[in-house]
Amino acid sequence: MLRNHWVRALILLLVALAIRAWDFGNPVIKVDEQYYLLGGDLMLRGAVPFLDIWDRKPLGLFVLFAGIRLLPGNGILAYQLAATLCAWVTAIVVGRAARTIGANDRAALAAGAVYLASISLVGGGGGQAPVFYNLPMAIAGLLTLQLPAKAAAGRTGAIVASGIAACLLAGIAIQLKYTPMFEGAFFGLAHIWFFRRSGGSWVMLVPAAAIWALMGLAPTLAAIGWYLAKGPAAFDAFWFANFASITLRRGYPAGQLAMRLLGIAGQLSPLLIAAILTCRARPRDGVPGATRVTAFAWLGAALVGFLAIGTFFDHYALPLVAPLAILAAPTLGRSVRMLALALAVPAVILIVERIVNRSDVAGAYRVAHIVAANSGTECPYVFIGDTITYHLAHACVPTPYAFPNMLAYATEQGATGIDEAAEVRRVLAARPPVIVTSDRRLSIWNPGSLHAVKASLARDYRPVFTTPRNTWHTVVYLRNDRPLRP
Repeated sequence: MLRNHWVRALILLLVALAIRAWDFGNPVIKVDEQYYLLGGDLMLRGAVPFLDIWDRKPLGLFVLFAGIRLLPGNGILAYQLAATLCAWVTAIVVGRAARTIGANDRAALAAGAVYLASISLVGGGGGQAPVFYNLPMAIAGLLTLQLPAKAAAGRTGAIVASGIAACLLAGIAIQLKYTPMFEGAFFGLAHIWFFRRSGGSWVMLVPAAAIWALMGLAPTLAAIGWYLAKGPAAFDAFWFANFASITLRRGYPAGQLAMRLLGIAGQLSPLLIAAILTCRARPRDGVPGATRVTAFAWLGAALVGFLAIGTFFDHYALPLVAPLAILAAPTLGRSVRMLALALAVPAVILIVERIVNRSDVAGAYRVAHIVAANSGTECPYVFIGDTITYHLAHACVPTPYAFPNMLAYATEQGATGIDEAAEVRRVLAARPPVIVTSDRRLSIWNPGSLHAVKASLARDYRPVFTTPRNTWHTVVYLRNDRPLRP
């Protein structure tokens, strides 16, 4: 049995590497993880998140990337290896959890493999936040799926210990992104329910539930305490960025949101179909019906987190994949056709993407080299482009709002706590030596920011380098009074 376990783990490791190794060293997999790495690097140089580098993600995410940045190299391969390790271990946990709802060995292995393939389909091929926090959430989910058996055996003490671990794990995940709070709340409520089902008294439940809630809140309370210790101004900046600004962000066009939802549903359709078939099938002997109900409730909580933000970027679906793969597993074990479909769909999509999409790696490094060679001791400005350029060019950052969307998109207008166009004008007034932008056409530009950049480029800059980036081009502009250093 132990040998089989390690064989399955080795197979999943090979699957993880086969899917993800293609992008090892790629600095521009996704825009978000570029910014996390930049933020982590700046933290090590003394920057304070939400004051010197602004975003809505929790402090814990930047602490994670700062820790990764301590590893050898420039941080790019390091975070990708760390993400691969988390994805692999999560796949192992997914397989283990699948067994609690009746999956056999083959189905459990398939669930882990499908998890690895599916997260790459929906933006998790690199180091998006859910690739990391899906691990503690999957372990917490496994603990929760084991509750019906513990309750049936009357193991109230084991349920208390399970609740402490599950809620603390959820609390850690919440400090990587706030949307896991819905799943964390469900884990806590499930432990309360099954504690009572096990025969535990209300007298014991009240302090146990208080401890579980404290475990879930502890990491965030620690972050709040850290900013309170820095003073009222620091705490106000933290509070606005983490909890207030999201309510001010404008929505995206309805048609764009519908297309994103359709894309996610299509990519995850094999898992969705298999999960529905599992719902309709009878549980195997020895599997409590309550375990499957708990698994579907977990998926429902994850779905609430997915819907809560409302922007429906593909990587927002990453938290759905673990519970979906677990629920799909019994069907994958019974049906060879469903198993083949669940493995073939992501395989075909990933292979086609590799064939059709050109690599932007060389262009990204060339942009960084040109920026480094021509910036000197001054700060370049990436208006629209890859924030990893600052990191690769070892350049200073001219604004705390270095993530381009914050100052360039109308969806962020009024949601950052500043006048975004005025901040762009402030950066341009310092006459950055190099400006990186693109020829991308969008309907959601911040008009004031775009006008300021266009006027400055026309007056004081000339284009010196262009390289393909996705379906558009990155363009590097050099200030007219500076000679080009190749």
